Amino acid sequence: LEDLLENNAAKIGSEVKTMGEPLGHGLTQRAAAEMGLMAGTAVSVSIIDAHAGSLGILGASGASGESADFDNRIALIGGTSTAHMAMSRSARYIGGIWGPYYSAILPDYWLNEGGQSTTGALIDHVIQSHPCYQDLLKQGKDSGKTIYEVLNAILRKMAGEPEDIAFLTKDIHMLPYFHGNRSPRANPTLTGTLTGLKLSRTPEDMALHYLATIQALALGTRHIIETMNQSGYRIDTMMASGGGTKNPVFVQEHSNATGCAMLLPEESEAMLLGSAMMGTVAAGAYDSLPEAMAAMSRIGKTVTPQTNKIKEYYDRKYRVFHEMYHDSMKYRRLMQGENE
Repeated sequence: LEDLLENNAAKIGSEVKTMGEPLGHGLTQRAAAEMGLMAGTAVSVSIIDAHAGSLGILGASGASGESADFDNRIALIGGTSTAHMAMSRSARYIGGIWGPYYSAILPDYWLNEGGQSTTGALIDHVIQSHPCYQDLLKQGKDSGKTIYEVLNAILRKMAGEPEDIAFLTKDIHMLPYFHGNRSPRANPTLTGTLTGLKLSRTPEDMALHYLATIQALALGTRHIIETMNQSGYRIDTMMASGGGTKNPVFVQEHSNATGCAMLLPEESEAMLLGSAMMGTVAAGAYDSLPEAMAAMSRIGKTVTPQTNKIKEYYDRKYRVFHEMYHDSMKYRRLMQGENE
C-alpha cells in the first residue's frame, strides 16, 4: 500500500476531517438546483451507514432528559447483517471484536465494533427454505400482513401466553454460523447447525424454525456483549435500530436472551437521523455531536426481559449454544484425522 502515500497521498487525500465538520462552501449552485435546496447549505463530512445509525441512537435520552452513559450502551443496527457498536473514552483491545478505532464516530472516543455476518438474511433463508413458505406468504398478502406477522401469530397461538413463546424451542437449537462468524469467534469458515428436526412440514414447524433462528441470533449478541463486558464495558442496554428491530418477537427475544433492556428510538430511521445530526453541527446549529445527539434523539419504547423463568431458560440455551460450537469443532477435527 506504500504507493497510496506517494506525492503527499494525492490518490486518497492528505487532509483528515472529523464528522460534523463543514466541507467547502456548502452546496454548489448546480447541486442545490438539482436537489431543490439553497446554494451554500452546509455539507458535513460523511460517515458509513452503521456509524450514522449509532449516532442516531446511542445518545437518545428519556423523558427526564438523562444523559447517556456510553459504557452501559451498545448500538444494535440490525438488517441483512448486524453491527454492534460500543464507544469508550479509553482504548479497549478485545479479541474477536474490531477496533478500537479512534474518533471513528465521535471525536475523542474509541469505537469497538462487533457484528454478525448474517441476521435478517439468515431468518429469510430459513423461512424461505421451508415448504410452507409460499402458502404463508400468500396468506399474509391476502390479509395485508407480512410473513413475519403471520409467523408471530402462529407462535402466539402455540404458546397461549406471549411470555411463553421462548419455551417453544426447548428441543430445537441452532448455531447461526451459516456464513461464518464475525464476532467474537472471528472465523469465516464456521458453519451452522440445527438440532431437533422432525418429519414435519407444517406452518407450526416453520414458525418454530423461525423462532429458533431469532433466538440463536440473540444468543450470538449475548456472546458479543459478554466479550465486551469482560474488557471494561458495563453494557446492560441495547439501543436498537434497523429492519429487524421492527419485529416485536425479534426485539423481545433479544432482550430475554441477553438480559439487557432494549430501547427503541422515537425516530426509527436512525441512519438518516445520525446524518442530520452531522448536518446540524456543520451548519452551526449545535456546537458538538454529543450536544446534537442529546437534543435530537429520544427513546420511544423500552422492552425488558420478561421473567426469571425465561432467564433460567436462556441460560440453559446459552450453554447449549456454546456446546454446539465445541461439538462442531470436534467433528471437524475428527474428519481431518486429528486427535481430540
